Amino acid sequence: MKRATVAIAVGALLIGGGTTAYAATSTGVPDAIKVPEGNKRIATYRGEGVQIYGCTAGTWALIQPAATLSHRGRTIALHSKGPVWTSTVDGSTVGAAAVPGASNPRPNAVPELLLKANLNSGDGIFGKVTYVQRLDTRGGLAPAGTCASGTQTAVRYSADYAFWVAK
Repeated sequence: MKRATVAIAVGALLIGGGTTAYAATSTGVPDAIKVPEGNKRIATYRGEGVQIYGCTAGTWALIQPAATLSHRGRTIALHSKGPVWTSTVDGSTVGAAAVPGASNPRPNAVPELLLKANLNSGDGIFGKVTYVQRLDTRGGLAPAGTCASGTQTAVRYSADYAFWVAK
């Protein structure tokens, strides 16, 4: 089953390209997902990839994301189960968990989220990240309806990921 998950994710990334240029914006963030005072944004990257879902007892459930984050056409990081972001530039990593209640629904897309870091490693860009915002989401919703237990599917999505550190 792991081989199928990886094959689906890699195939979806190759079909979609995986990297795009992105210009950061800071307007229009809903209050529910704003980062607390005392933090500053250090980077915003465009993420493109898939949300991988598995079927258990006739219902789709998220297994993991598989995405690349890029800036000006250059891959900067990989996004995977945890959720975790790992820099392809300097090897630093940040893991995070969703802040309870810090979600903003989006039409036909996974919700925007505020996540609080719970794991940092390395001295690079992600080494001191305190918060991650998932913004401007598009796609990625689980398929509608029932499914056959044991099946998996990958649903394309994109989002902007903003990374914050303590001031």
